[in-house]
Amino acid sequence: MKYKLIGLSALALTLIAIIFISRSMPKDNGTRYIEHIAAQEKSPCPTHEDDTICTHLPIVNINTNGAAIPGKPIYDEDFHVLDYTLAADGTTVTKASLSVIDNKQSYNHLTDPQNDMGSAMIRVRGHSSRRFEKANYFVRFIDSAGENNPQEFLGMDSHHEWALHGPFLDKTLIRNYMWYNISGEIMDYSPNVRFFELVLNGEYRGLYLATEMITAGKEGARLSLSVNKKDNTFSGYALRLDWGDTDEENKLYPFTNYTTRAKTQHELVYPGAKNMTPELKEAIKNEFSLFEKTLYSYDYNNEKYGYKNYIDADSFVDYFLINELTCNYDAGSLSTYIYKDTSGKYKMCVWDFNSACDAYQEQPMPTNDFRLNSSLYFQMLFMDDEFTDKVVKRYHELRKTVFSEDYLFGFIDDTVDYLGTAIDRNYAAWGHTFSQEHDLLHPTERNPRNYEESISQLKSFLTKRLAFMDENIESLKQHSAESKTKKYNEVSD
Repeated sequence: MKYKLIGLSALALTLIAIIFISRSMPKDNGTRYIEHIAAQEKSPCPTHEDDTICTHLPIVNINTNGAAIPGKPIYDEDFHVLDYTLAADGTTVTKASLSVIDNKQSYNHLTDPQNDMGSAMIRVRGHSSRRFEKANYFVRFIDSAGENNPQEFLGMDSHHEWALHGPFLDKTLIRNYMWYNISGEIMDYSPNVRFFELVLNGEYRGLYLATEMITAGKEGARLSLSVNKKDNTFSGYALRLDWGDTDEENKLYPFTNYTTRAKTQHELVYPGAKNMTPELKEAIKNEFSLFEKTLYSYDYNNEKYGYKNYIDADSFVDYFLINELTCNYDAGSLSTYIYKDTSGKYKMCVWDFNSACDAYQEQPMPTNDFRLNSSLYFQMLFMDDEFTDKVVKRYHELRKTVFSEDYLFGFIDDTVDYLGTAIDRNYAAWGHTFSQEHDLLHPTERNPRNYEESISQLKSFLTKRLAFMDENIESLKQHSAESKTKKYNEVSD
């Protein structure tokens, strides 16, 4: 595998996408930075005689001074999770030092000068992924007083909170990178990401992906949200639908929490507890509940009173299509982010494609149906023929650009080419997971036995899924059948 700056095919396809994509690029930095296309080429080293790490990717070096990182599962005798490990002081995080090696012109080595980024609090993050050998981490940069210390990280805008994703279930190593970037080309915002190789307490841990957390940022970075704790006012906030395994102070109980009996819990992502008051939390709950009540009302699609006054429909359309294409069916109920920014409309933000494209552990995902249209909010949106028509039209538009096989397969091939020997180093550490005794997917025949097979499986899935969606996207209109009763009784003023 060869590291190259820009594959000609990727460049050509990107230019085509720019021509065809009608909506603006992400507003956080003007133009999406896609690493395998835009990264600066570096001069490779001569062959090393030993096992020296020699990589074009940044090296992130984390040292906890021997302290175990908290957040790993504690199991009972039947392998059920009882709780999660804590730090020595009983908290959920431990202190670490973090530095980065990222030479501008030449490859990186552990012996090269390091950029010291100071101290950070770290813990294991995720839900089912906490069981994996290769952990995901949450990192919060802090200053000498223990306060938040925003930092630019691997070329991404300054912030104090970051997710370090270690692909493990995803044997291609690229699912999150691929779909965050493609989503970011067509939606207002998708988390920015950068590849790096992690060394933790002196031990090489493989290929990782630094990922922006979905929250507010400064000067246009991340989401444009703000609150004023003193005045109990807000011009934006972000919610997550998830398992609900968060502190009570972060939980929100809006209208659908009681009426739909959803298995998931609404959580406040922004503002957090530090910027929250009971009055502010109540105001956010009431405002979001008003949107939900409107959507689930008899006049849900009424021009004057309906949901169109509350949401950016294009955002919901793109969110639906990205997650349906990938069969990412946690979306809509788990790892689901909805936010209201300073535009005043609710928008969706993608998150977590680790299990997408038929990488669910429990069972294979059929490629021959639609499911997200039955999830919370979308079950009502698809009752409106105007929304459904938007979905169908948008799908046909995207099939000419970022949903085309040429674009998707070119994206995959050029990313693999860019990662190069980093893939080999990752699987020098984690190659045992290709063996049957370490299978994570059920049934066992779904598990790839080498890296090339994992890429082949991803492409095969996309081919089948696109063929189904091409033939059946119009069938979504069956959910928008006209109601004669509603037609003659709805509010008309």
